[in-house]
Amino acid sequence: MGLTHNSFSISADKSKLDIDLIHEFLTNSYWAAGRSRELVEKTIKHSLCFGVYNNAKQVGFARVITDYVVLAYVADVFILEPYRGIGLGKKLVGAILSHPELQGIKKWMLATSDAHGLYSQFGFRTISNPEKFMEMFNPAPAK
Repeated sequence: MGLTHNSFSISADKSKLDIDLIHEFLTNSYWAAGRSRELVEKTIKHSLCFGVYNNAKQVGFARVITDYVVLAYVADVFILEPYRGIGLGKKLVGAILSHPELQGIKKWMLATSDAHGLYSQFGFRTISNPEKFMEMFNPAPAK
């Protein structure tokens, strides 16, 4: 799968991913601070991943945790700072939602502190029945 826009492309080919770049960004993000390279590799192994590329250089990433039928959870989405504001985030979310293996998913989910405007353009909204959802937090996750 590939989507090209000017010199930018989006691919779900894991062999193209720059693991060092992904780890560097995630370990410094507010949602994955301190995540080890080993754990980044493990999350990539067990997810459908998308890379955003400027020619051959990776400039963005996202992954989808899914069973390919009922639930898809969008995670670890980022575009590097110098490439923000030109529509790459929108292209990335569009590529994820149109991926052939993800058609027919019943429920899509994600969590964000600062990108509600982006995701709402694609139909994401706050949880309609939050009282049905539960979570369990491990205060000392593996690093």
